[in-house]
Amino acid sequence: MKDSVSYKVFKVVNTIILLLIVFITVFPFINVLAQSFSSEAYINAGKVNLIPRGFNIDTYRTVAKDAMFWTNYKNTVVYTVVGTVISMFMTTIFAYALSKKRLMGRKFLTMFAVFTMFFNGGLIPNYVLINSLGFANSIWAIVVPGAISIYNMLIMKSFFENMPEELEEAASIDGLNTYGILFRIILPLSKAIMATMMLFYAVGHWNSWFSAFLYMDQKELFPVTVYLRNLIAGATGGASAGATSADNLTQISANIKSVTMVLTILPILLIYPFVQKYFVSGVMLGSVKG
Repeated sequence: MKDSVSYKVFKVVNTIILLLIVFITVFPFINVLAQSFSSEAYINAGKVNLIPRGFNIDTYRTVAKDAMFWTNYKNTVVYTVVGTVISMFMTTIFAYALSKKRLMGRKFLTMFAVFTMFFNGGLIPNYVLINSLGFANSIWAIVVPGAISIYNMLIMKSFFENMPEELEEAASIDGLNTYGILFRIILPLSKAIMATMMLFYAVGHWNSWFSAFLYMDQKELFPVTVYLRNLIAGATGGASAGATSADNLTQISANIKSVTMVLTILPILLIYPFVQKYFVSGVMLGSVKG
């Protein structure tokens, strides 16, 4: 069947709108990338759009020459991997337990978890708690306090609740216990939601800087986000930071924010295509239903 004139017009308009949305979405990323390779004069004059002007890599070179940058980058990778593994394990077992109607105190535990989304002890009590537990200047100060995101847990809980009970009944008849059912039956069927939650947690840990800034005072333990934050503070404040010298401080202060964003988001952008196919389906399958 041939498309009607009205449908052809719809497709053209729809394509134009989608292309416009794509351009609006992609433009900031391209602009940031262009600024990170542009010179100070063109950046300050506002002449950098999609193409670098006055190409230079002074800021990249300054950052790459600093051994502390690579140490902090390694720390970020370790914190992200360890934090994501811990978060996924704790969120999964918590969500799976709450998804079972036979669990005693299920409603209370759910309400208690939701309560923590809106109320917490505050900054000072949290700081005192972390120090009293001996977590200061350690990886645990970063990965333990935010190990469970209640929002992510509720999405996983909803996903588990919508899985057929017959699967677990059949597995139970075959002799599997609760942990066997979870790890051998449920999780293999939950790749979409698991990949989505893993992406959420990995991005959160990768971009996190405040916990390290608050609980750590040793530069060797900082994640790369704190290093880049200090570099921005040093460049914009007129003082040297890390390997920054007085000669290239002006250039660095002009595009340090762009370089920071590029270095921070690049690993996530490289990983995202591999989990993108699970992303939409995972969120939709685990969406909260009335």
